[in-house]
Amino acid sequence: MNLARAFWLTLALFVASPAWAYQTSVVTIPSEAMHRSLDATVVVPDQYARDASTARFPVVYLLHGSGGDYTDWTANSSIGKLADRYHVILVMPDGGHESWYIDSPFDPRSRYETYVGSEVVSYIDAHFRTVATRDARAITGLSMGGFGALHIALDRPDEFGAAGSISGAVDPRGSEDEPGIADVFGDPARHADFWNNETIVANARTFGSAHIALTIDCGVNDSLVESNRTLHEKLVELGVPHDYAERPGGHTWTYWANAVQYQVLFFAGAFRRNAAGSGNTAVASLG
Repeated sequence: MNLARAFWLTLALFVASPAWAYQTSVVTIPSEAMHRSLDATVVVPDQYARDASTARFPVVYLLHGSGGDYTDWTANSSIGKLADRYHVILVMPDGGHESWYIDSPFDPRSRYETYVGSEVVSYIDAHFRTVATRDARAITGLSMGGFGALHIALDRPDEFGAAGSISGAVDPRGSEDEPGIADVFGDPARHADFWNNETIVANARTFGSAHIALTIDCGVNDSLVESNRTLHEKLVELGVPHDYAERPGGHTWTYWANAVQYQVLFFAGAFRRNAAGSGNTAVASLG
């Protein structure tokens, strides 16, 4: 009887256990641009270990928001499950507390666009089995990270074939009161031209010529929803293909943890189409 009970208990625990077997690690990535090293969280899918010999994987880069760090996504959402579900590598770099992911002309120590858009990508491609092409790379983020993802994708269309924004602060002029933002954007009054030129809507036309698969969403109760609507309307006016969604919710992790599932699904579809078009047999199945 004891053996029988032990068997059924083991079976019950096995059935109740989640099927996800992704692996999470923290890597330290050096930055020549900033003369220091920063940490990043990397999640690889279960298939990464099972297909250790040949399979290569697309990569989704996920940027945190203002005041956050490289641990935010894994600490506040079930992001790791998406690595297994869509057979992708997830990379969450540290973007500083208020960097806005730009190479600041006002603070030479803050060169986070170069770091995330070039140095992190190069490191991940060198140390993990990635599909090292723009067609297998996507970048997205929340709030400040949403701005950063779109900004980096606009400036580096040869690096990223897909981009997204979740509750993105797509117009920094609406965030002038954020502590530390003037350190990287300059004084809003004296450097108004820089602030105006850095808005995503001011550069929206570039998305059309760059042929980037684009997805944007924002909660209907979010204070940033109006600037996201403005960006959406501009993209429609320019005839730039993109997905746009507004869902119930505000500027909260409840919203972001739900929204990221749709964004990674969108990216997986883009990766699948690109892989089919290239005929790359070394690419892991995307399900």
